[in-house]
Amino acid sequence: MEVIERKENPLLDRVEIRFRWEHTNSPTPSLKEMVAAAAKAEPGAKEDLVFVKEVNTRFGRPQTTGLVLVYGTAESAALEPDFVRDRHSGDKKAPKDKKAPKVKPASEPESVEESAEEPAEGEPEGGDE
Repeated sequence: MEVIERKENPLLDRVEIRFRWEHTNSPTPSLKEMVAAAAKAEPGAKEDLVFVKEVNTRFGRPQTTGLVLVYGTAESAALEPDFVRDRHSGDKKAPKDKKAPKVKPASEPESVEESAEEPAEGEPEGGDE
């Protein structure tokens, strides 16, 4: 991993690192590998305070570029949205607010309701003319 640009942001208590990763003869690095490499590149960084924000792999080239945010404290890392923190925590749990769709058992026949009334005797079928 090569650091292209390192920018300190004291207001948000973080360091923003733009990187380039040449991965010849190997697959695109995983999120876990990128977090570990960024933590190693920034002295004193803890892996649980490192967030990969942008990743772009060039088609047909073994090169990945991106942006990593390294926070100084857990309080400042709370700025990151919940879905980003969940993605980096490694938790593969299903979201709590989502419910599984209901599926009818195959043995139950589906009921078909008739939407139109039968015409009364003596009345012609069709509309008003």
